[in-house]
Amino acid sequence: MSALTLTLKTPLQQRVDCSPLTPDYLAGKSAAEIAGIELQCGNRKLRVDALFDISGDDTNEIVIRNGDGKLDFIGSKMQSGSIAVHGDAGSYLGFQMKKGEITLHGNANAYVASGMAGGIIKINGNVGDFLASAIPGDRKGMKGGTVIITGNAGDRVGDQMRRGIVLIEGNVGAYCASRMLAGTIGVMGSVGDYVGFGMRRGTLLLFSKPSLHATLQDCGSHTLPFLSLMFKSFRSLPSKFASIDKNRVQRYAGDLANDGKGEILVFM
Repeated sequence: MSALTLTLKTPLQQRVDCSPLTPDYLAGKSAAEIAGIELQCGNRKLRVDALFDISGDDTNEIVIRNGDGKLDFIGSKMQSGSIAVHGDAGSYLGFQMKKGEITLHGNANAYVASGMAGGIIKINGNVGDFLASAIPGDRKGMKGGTVIITGNAGDRVGDQMRRGIVLIEGNVGAYCASRMLAGTIGVMGSVGDYVGFGMRRGTLLLFSKPSLHATLQDCGSHTLPFLSLMFKSFRSLPSKFASIDKNRVQRYAGDLANDGKGEILVFM
């Protein structure tokens, strides 16, 4: 058996909802049945074989080639298997994902890992705004799992994040960890303004001191042994975070305007 490979025929003019293209939904389906699945494309529906050339038969391992920034909801609610995307992806990559693995070799748009509860997402590129954040009308961002970004991320990373690990090797925009409730966010590059705005709990690991607003409290420098255990748990991850071995930090608590139980740790 070889991986089920979907090769986009032409660049897209309308956004496509790819949520049916997961190992769980396609399990047990024949090539003809997969080809006949209808995907929402703008205000109409198109068959999978109208958009993609299809090859391979292992639905537990899906490969999307010629990825496009208009392919939305890739890996939505997936509970098993793997999806690899070669090229860009649209918004809501890994939306409400529960298990499995998504690997993107390109850039993604907004709301990556929104509502994610488990599994791992690895993006070899950049992502847009609201990474691991709640969608409008919801109060639950990322709820578990691991996200690794080798490039940069936009604004509002981890907004209302409740659990899980987000590791970003590049820079992030403004309002990182805004309204964060729990979990861990690590950023190797710079962060924008209003970091930790409205943060209630959780941990933000930074490698350079950010611009801090008035309701973040400087708690002094500390040696924190638990960081050694945390970084030990990162050893198996395909990320630069796997080689870090530090536990001396400058600690800031906040947001004091919102209970003040979150922490921002800046490595010294």
